[in-house]
Amino acid sequence: MQIERTCSCKKRIVNGNDRCELDKMSKTVAVLVVLSATAHAAVPAADSVRGAQVFQTQHCIECHAVGGIGARVGPDLGAMADRGFTPEMLAGTLWNHAPAMWSAMTGRNIRITPMDEQAAADLFAFFYSTRFFEKPGDATRGKRLFTSLSCARCHGITESKGTAAKPLAQWTSPADPIAMVEAMWNHAANMREEMARQKITWPRLSGQDVSDVLVYIREFAPAPKNPGVFRTTSGANAQALFQMRCSVCHTSAEQFLGKNLRGQTLTDLAADMWNHGSIMKTNPVRFEPGEMREIVSLVWSQRYLENKGNLERGKKVFAAKKCGECHKGSSRGGIPSLTSRERDFSGITMVSVLWEHGPAMLDRMRERHISWPRFNTREMSDLIAYLEVRDSSDAQ
Repeated sequence: MQIERTCSCKKRIVNGNDRCELDKMSKTVAVLVVLSATAHAAVPAADSVRGAQVFQTQHCIECHAVGGIGARVGPDLGAMADRGFTPEMLAGTLWNHAPAMWSAMTGRNIRITPMDEQAAADLFAFFYSTRFFEKPGDATRGKRLFTSLSCARCHGITESKGTAAKPLAQWTSPADPIAMVEAMWNHAANMREEMARQKITWPRLSGQDVSDVLVYIREFAPAPKNPGVFRTTSGANAQALFQMRCSVCHTSAEQFLGKNLRGQTLTDLAADMWNHGSIMKTNPVRFEPGEMREIVSLVWSQRYLENKGNLERGKKVFAAKKCGECHKGSSRGGIPSLTSRERDFSGITMVSVLWEHGPAMLDRMRERHISWPRFNTREMSDLIAYLEVRDSSDAQ
């Protein structure tokens, strides 16, 4: 992606093919697609590179840094985006600090501009991607695993020890852990025969195991042509691939592997796929380069960001935060109703709504002497669950 402009990172100016550090950091993780699998809502496909631009155009960078890049007036926002980061967490954090942020922006003559759901989704993707790197590997541990898992009984460093088993020096080194699992998967049929002959048990791997073995292999294999990046995709191609490769046994990506994926990296999920291969009754299908990443990404994005809120608790949050004082019944006086089905709700929706209606909402609440609502992550998640299934009788 070529960007030619003056960057708002102040001293970092973009000229021609140069790019500011903020853009470089975002580009290394490429595109992060965020899809919410809540009962009613779907978050727009989100792009972390666009999110870096939103971080600038919304003037966040004039007060905040991400990963040390940006202003130091407020806290570094990259610090909040660990692997447990969710849209509901982002929404709660922004709601809690919004009045102070708007006051600071006004004091610095920074214009508060609306942010639609696409921009909010992109911003979330940017925050998330800056911290969501694959687990770093340990070559020493990788060497031990390579031996203890019996990989070394077939794969020597410069010589083959098993039938059709390439030595490490001849491997085309995968660009990232998922590519390595993909290559292993494609050779699984041959591996099964050799392992049966040598009475070797199918090795079970964790995501960390995969990363460690990869780092060890790279000591001997040729350098990969393209460095690995963090990237997910859940477009039509991924859906088609899932149907082509996996639907014989699995009815949907949501059902695939059938578990909560919060806190799991894509490498963890790729390792789960490898472990799953040990119980498959037929030989695994063969993946073309990059196909496993697309399918893993599809499963991850459809399961990872599911809203786990509780309807009954959400109804209590709605009452406790006095949302019904203004949002009750049909729209009136410029205040939107929350009892219609004109829009679905998600963490991303709540970020967009905050930035679009929040300043006017704050003024109204001050006029009516109502305290600004603050939410922890669970309360925000529960409120969204309630808004998603609300009807007119609930909101009265």
